[in-house]
Amino acid sequence: QVQLVESGGGLVQAGGSLRLSCLASGRTSSMYAVGWFRQAPGKEREFVACIRGSGGFTVYARSVKGRFTISRDNAKNTVYLQMNSLKSEDTAVYYCAVQPSANSQYDYWGQGTQVTVSS
Repeated sequence: QVQLVESGGGLVQAGGSLRLSCLASGRTSSMYAVGWFRQAPGKEREFVACIRGSGGFTVYARSVKGRFTISRDNAKNTVYLQMNSLKSEDTAVYYCAVQPSANSQYDYWGQGTQVTVSS
């Protein structure tokens, strides 16, 4: 089992930056991929970014590509999401999640951290 704790959310002006952290504990050897997702009020949860293995492969949603950067520090069991040029549309609860293996779903989820971007 993997436990995940997100941090770094808050209130920021449009155009500003935030860095989210996802600290993993437990069976951290089973972390094939770590993803960031978000859910805004009245909308379904959407994919934001993911990172695999040692960090050599990343995928971004089109809506955040070029503005957000996902990175991974395996020694610290932490995944980061650097968010720059934030827009009001980025306002959501952000969740990190772990895909234990290539054949699995995202089985482990954190509690989420609120990101609010004011215009």
